[in-house]
Amino acid sequence: MNEEIQDILNREGMSLAPIKKRAAAFFIDEMLLSLLLIIALSDSFFEAKTVEEMIILTNTFVLEYMAMKIFYQAFFVMQYGATLGKLIIKIRVVDIKTLQTPNVIVALNRAIVRVVSEMLFYLGFLWGAMDPSRQTWHDKSAKTLVVNV
Repeated sequence: MNEEIQDILNREGMSLAPIKKRAAAFFIDEMLLSLLLIIALSDSFFEAKTVEEMIILTNTFVLEYMAMKIFYQAFFVMQYGATLGKLIIKIRVVDIKTLQTPNVIVALNRAIVRVVSEMLFYLGFLWGAMDPSRQTWHDKSAKTLVVNV
């Protein structure tokens, strides 16, 4: 890990969130967003007769789903420093320079790069698992860290 980052975290009594906590928060967020999509499209899902029809329906709304994910991530990170999953798991996102909740530009940048990383087979998440600072692509892009609360 970058010594400067480690010094800042030590001075403020903070520690990086472990990968397991981040994965649990990710799972909770994905389940919540999937549930919202299913509720929003419930009429269409109930009309679908086969799994293939459900897949086609889901693919039809992929752009809307990505926009929903970006809005969800950006709003909660900007407003609370954490998504609902992170709040439940007790971790949060902080700006590296200020160690405060990211502003709207940083949160939006992080959310967009996060969705791009998901589209690229989650390579940015894999990167974060191997990075000493546990920074995913979206963390590096937005200059954020995920820390324990």
